[in-house]
Amino acid sequence: MNTKIIEAVIAPPPTHWVGDGFKVHNFIPGVPGLDMQKMDPIILMDYNAKMKVAGSEHAGGVGVHPHRGFETVTIAYQGKVQHHDSHGGGGIIGQGDVQWMTASSGILHKEYYEKEWAKSGGDFQMVQLWVNLPKEVKMSPPRYQAILRENMGHVVLEDMESFVEIIAGEYKGTKGPALTFSNVQLMNARLKKGAKADFSFPSRFNTAILVIEGSVIVNGNEHVPANYFVKFKNEGEDFSIEAKENALVLVLSGDPIREPIAAYGPFVMNTQEEIRQAFKDFEDGKFGYLED
Repeated sequence: MNTKIIEAVIAPPPTHWVGDGFKVHNFIPGVPGLDMQKMDPIILMDYNAKMKVAGSEHAGGVGVHPHRGFETVTIAYQGKVQHHDSHGGGGIIGQGDVQWMTASSGILHKEYYEKEWAKSGGDFQMVQLWVNLPKEVKMSPPRYQAILRENMGHVVLEDMESFVEIIAGEYKGTKGPALTFSNVQLMNARLKKGAKADFSFPSRFNTAILVIEGSVIVNGNEHVPANYFVKFKNEGEDFSIEAKENALVLVLSGDPIREPIAAYGPFVMNTQEEIRQAFKDFEDGKFGYLED
């Protein structure tokens, strides 16, 4: 076994609110040592750990805002999230579903609790990732993918109860449904107590896990509790996750693009001039229109 070495086990950083609906731990780039290049092509990760949302006629969330140059990937673990964008994309994702929005040349969108779910409230838990786009496709047309949990790749493990869901990439010959511009591996390991899942990614890939539920042992000796993030070194290829109790683990890995990153607010480009152009295009209405 060419073991992938753990670089760091990271506790969840302090939370902050995104809009009035999402209370997140910003691991990337909020944690020292996890800047946008460190997990390239995954350049942002916000984690809304499980929280109780009181029922309300107001659906909390984030109002209309622009993006250019990357993709937003939202995974709903608990609760329901609704999305609308200026390119005509929109929909509702529930427990285990994913929305994959490619902002590319420019888009306006809003995301918030699904209105009927918001009225009753309940447990809410989600992850949002930003996936960088290679320079040659940053100005391609936007698109939206709604990925239902039932349509994800599904690999049953040895205990016949645990399994890995593949959102993007491939696990043991089974592919995920997401269409991606960069080589991103994104999957959920849903493990019963005592079950074990093995993973293998090239050493050059930037690789990490986030423990969503339960607690696990990584590589046979590193105990990782819920809500903790594990970053691997770019050494070795193989690692294992064993559930100390019933557990859910987000596994993410990607082949780095290795291009310059110029980021400001909602725009991620290659140069500062391109950032200035993004603001100008937004102000000139070139991202379309979306009612708040």
